[in-house]
Amino acid sequence: MNIEPIAFFESPFTSKFGIPRQSGIACEVPGRIVLTGKYRQAESLRGLEDYDYLWMIWGFSEHVDAEKHATVRPPILGGNERRGVWATRSPFRPNNLGLSSVRIMKVHADSCTIDVQGADLMDGTPIYDIKPYLPYVDSHPEAKGGITESHQWNEVSVEIPEGIVKCLGDQNTAVLRKVLALDPRPHYHHDDEREYGMSFQQWNVRFRVEQNVLKVVDLFKKSEK
Repeated sequence: MNIEPIAFFESPFTSKFGIPRQSGIACEVPGRIVLTGKYRQAESLRGLEDYDYLWMIWGFSEHVDAEKHATVRPPILGGNERRGVWATRSPFRPNNLGLSSVRIMKVHADSCTIDVQGADLMDGTPIYDIKPYLPYVDSHPEAKGGITESHQWNEVSVEIPEGIVKCLGDQNTAVLRKVLALDPRPHYHHDDEREYGMSFQQWNVRFRVEQNVLKVVDLFKKSEK
């Protein structure tokens, strides 16, 4: 079976580092699905506005050539324990496919785009299919969550200097604050002196984490440095 993208995703994240680890945990993050090529047909979106959420089947474009194994090291376990690949959501999968649920904000039939929130995708990610989310069959609140029940990500406090807030604006600052609160660092990193950088829209954001407090220390446009 040959598959091809039906759309591409527009995201404020232009690199893998800093992207939320699951869809929905940073529900403020905006994004856009852009239908492409022969799939750019307004009729294909008819009725989608009647739903609140949709599923996206998409491609891990950053891991296409990575070596695949039967077991992986989930970050939530600190990268020290192995689990079977089918028991995780690791991006190192044989067919490089991801699955995410996002909230539909607005359907634009004229431009064949869909504004969404809560995605965990990098800018330019290929999307192979979208399907409406059906609460009566897709939601199982009583279901077991495996390792996510015994190992949870701890959020950190976030400090952003006022000058950086003014550069970003209130809306972008709120999104960035939520993403940073999830602590983008690898779970096994605990160096208070280490400075990290992540891409956010046209910006490069630099930060440190000290005593469970993430402090943004610099912000500059990618073209500036």
